[in-house]
Amino acid sequence: MLDTFLNAAPDSVTHAPALLAGKWIGDGPTAERVGPFTRTVVSRARVAEPADARVAAEFARIGARTMARLAPATRAAILDRAAALALRHRDALARLIALELGKPLKDGRGELDRVADTFAVCAAEARLIGGAVLPVAGWARGTGNTAMTYRAPAGVALAITPFNAPANLLAHKLGASFAAGNSTIVKAPPQAPAVSTAIVALLLEAGAPVDAVQVLHGGGEVGAALCAAPEVAVISFTGSAATGAAVARAAGAKKLVLELGGNAATIVCADADLAAAATVCARTGYTNSGQSCISVQRIYVDRPRFDEFVELLGAEVAKLRVGDPLDPSTDVGSMVDDAAAERVLAWATEAADGGARITAGGTRDGATLTPTVVADPPPDAAVVTREVFGALVTVLPFDDFDAVLETCNSSSYGLQAGLFTADIGRILTAWRELEVGGLVVNGSSNFRLDHVPFGGVKDSGFGRESPHHMVEDYTVVKTLLLRGLSIWGEN
Repeated sequence: MLDTFLNAAPDSVTHAPALLAGKWIGDGPTAERVGPFTRTVVSRARVAEPADARVAAEFARIGARTMARLAPATRAAILDRAAALALRHRDALARLIALELGKPLKDGRGELDRVADTFAVCAAEARLIGGAVLPVAGWARGTGNTAMTYRAPAGVALAITPFNAPANLLAHKLGASFAAGNSTIVKAPPQAPAVSTAIVALLLEAGAPVDAVQVLHGGGEVGAALCAAPEVAVISFTGSAATGAAVARAAGAKKLVLELGGNAATIVCADADLAAAATVCARTGYTNSGQSCISVQRIYVDRPRFDEFVELLGAEVAKLRVGDPLDPSTDVGSMVDDAAAERVLAWATEAADGGARITAGGTRDGATLTPTVVADPPPDAAVVTREVFGALVTVLPFDDFDAVLETCNSSSYGLQAGLFTADIGRILTAWRELEVGGLVVNGSSNFRLDHVPFGGVKDSGFGRESPHHMVEDYTVVKTLLLRGLSIWGEN
């Protein structure tokens, strides 16, 4: 099946079948994905029918027994092969991402490099799954007994993935779940059905048993049915805060890992290397057209250096090449669809009407929004208070460091922040006071290492997405008590 995604003719439509109960299914209702840059149909997905969620859940329950018997070393070897396959087919999969999402080839290739890293780290974590001998004999009632634990697979996991990084975010969820020994149901994003199916096919090509994974396509009704399925033990969801709340309501009493939205702030202090900060913010503010939950959105600059930074940022943004995502030299492609680009431009216009200056960009062609900088917008403007999730960055001045930390915290989101300074006191203060899951020092908010804990607070969700922490989420602790048998001594 992987060959279907790797050897398609340049102008052909890629078919994304469902993988249901061990079989690839192409017949039935379909949905077409129109590429936001090509403006043509690029993929066609087999959409789930009403009974499919029930079939998938029942098959996963049985498959979970097979998966639980797979030794961690076997799981790790399969994940290592999957990592190698991701690198081998890097260019073909990056091209598929560019077609479905308008994401530039260079960014797609970078995403596949991260897929390889993620699968490799998941393999390493599979090898570390173990347990403990408990010190029961330290208390009188425990004398003469032995107790041990191990981390057992949770059983059935549900992975609901977003469109903005469809390959790597799926690799995180599917890789960690497979490492833990679960059977996983993937609910793919409608905007990237072929990419998502290709990652599933890649894991199967690496040797994963058919019991390991299924993939269904469709909208919120499919996800809701899967969330409510009693067979599902753990759900990992990445997406908007509103949809995350709906997932939680549908799931009920299940283990949840929710990585939701963001409104990321980056603080540039007066002692920072302004040119370096401007370069980093320009590069990371418009990666994937700003469609990342940690993309640079709000940049707060020490007022004495505010105008200088705005000028430097504008010069760096002007260097970004905007255009065809299939061109290897393109830095900024299109957004996910016309409506998204139109919304972001409307917010920029509203801010300008309120007194802000648009110092770069501010135009669009279909789904392609030119990288836009909005300087000194009103504090209540949508570009400041809401998640932009687009090719727009705001720059605002600040006068007092403690006050700007409070301003950053005024957002209902709290995923990640950036800080440019050499002052260790400010670094430690920001780490303590900022209401975020992570702080990047001398870098923008938009930096992530796939083996480091990642997640937020407040409306940005809960749980941490790194293979180590996710394996913990995808497993349960099982205890063995041996009465009358002691390794500790009897007296």
